[in-house]
Amino acid sequence: MISTRVLPFTDEVIEEAAGLILEGMPVAVPTETVYGLAADATNPQAVARVYAVKGRPEFNPLIVHVPDLAAAERIGEFSSQARALAELHWPGPLTIVVPLREDSKIASVVTAGLTTVALRVPSHPAIQALLLATARPLAAPSANASGRISPTRAAHVVASLGGEIPLVIDGGPSERGIESTIVAASNDGLRLLRRGPIEIPGAVEASQGIEAPGQLASHYAPSKPVRLDATDAQQGEYLIGYGPVAGQVSLSTSGDPVEAAARLFDLLHQADAATEPLIAIAPIPGEGLPAAIRDRLQRAAAPRS
Repeated sequence: MISTRVLPFTDEVIEEAAGLILEGMPVAVPTETVYGLAADATNPQAVARVYAVKGRPEFNPLIVHVPDLAAAERIGEFSSQARALAELHWPGPLTIVVPLREDSKIASVVTAGLTTVALRVPSHPAIQALLLATARPLAAPSANASGRISPTRAAHVVASLGGEIPLVIDGGPSERGIESTIVAASNDGLRLLRRGPIEIPGAVEASQGIEAPGQLASHYAPSKPVRLDATDAQQGEYLIGYGPVAGQVSLSTSGDPVEAAARLFDLLHQADAATEPLIAIAPIPGEGLPAAIRDRLQRAAAPRS
């Protein structure tokens, strides 16, 4: 058990966090999607510590965060289609899976032994500052126990990993609220591995094997059973509403999917801490971002493995 400090995002705190990472310790840092547990992606011991702290299966690969496309191309082999995607959406909530370069210094534990690597250029100033201060690519899965609700606030990180990590950088609530879209890009086309804030036209949904984070059947899960598509609360349920369905709280009373995505994990944490033993969630109709929200909810409601 170690002391976990929560400090505001400042230049001095970034300098301290960078020192910890270069010593092989993971630290929690805000991104525009959710809070990440960042470690030096070239240090196998540091990355193994991330897996251990999260209790994450080692067959589940990690996303590598880099400051820009040039840094990404030193790690992965980008087809013209992959490069066009990166130029259009980076920095931002899109992860691109590409072949791993043979001369990459990424620790093999990051990719779970795969010949591909998941890369993202985040837009949040805190993780960008940390990338520049460490001059290292950072493996940064969500900063929570594996399979549980992703953290969108520093307090969520402490509730899940307090006593396990030395530092949480508090940058306020996450803007996007759900994890990045993940697309595998090759000369054979685009495959959608995980839905997220960005919709990729022409990407074919993949369904075989674990190629990227967020593909486990049970994931983002509260400690309580979850019932989906609820139009009212049954006995013992804490109802999360949406649009015309009112609940104890609402993802968005106006039915705005952007607002719903930003509030999703925050309200799941709130429901998990409520006195009711069960959670119910209103229907989230629509395609694009609503489909990404439904993906998270279906995994939250799936039977525990």
